[in-house]
Amino acid sequence: MSTPQLDEPWALAPSVALRPEPFGALAYHFGNRKLIFLKRPELVAVVRGLSCADDVRSALVGAGVPEASWPSYLAALEGLAESDMLRRREVRAA
Repeated sequence: MSTPQLDEPWALAPSVALRPEPFGALAYHFGNRKLIFLKRPELVAVVRGLSCADDVRSALVGAGVPEASWPSYLAALEGLAESDMLRRREVRAA
C-alpha cells in the first residue's frame, strides 16, 4: 500500500463516512468496520479537502496548515491510508 505524498491526489475511501464532533470528527469505514478519531479540526479540514484538491499539498494549504506542521499531518494521513480510510485517486487525462 502506498503512503500519501505531497504531490499525489488522495481522497476518502468510498466506504468511509465522517461524522463531525466537537473535537474534530469520527471516521467510520463501513467495509472493515474501523473507527478512527480525528482529534484536530484542521486534520478534518485536510481530509475533507483531499477529494477536491489537486494533491495533498493543496489540501494542506487550503486548510491553512503551516508548512512546518506538514510532516505531522503527512504521518496522520499515512495512518489513515494504512487503515484504508484514504485512497490514492487516479487522475484521468482530459
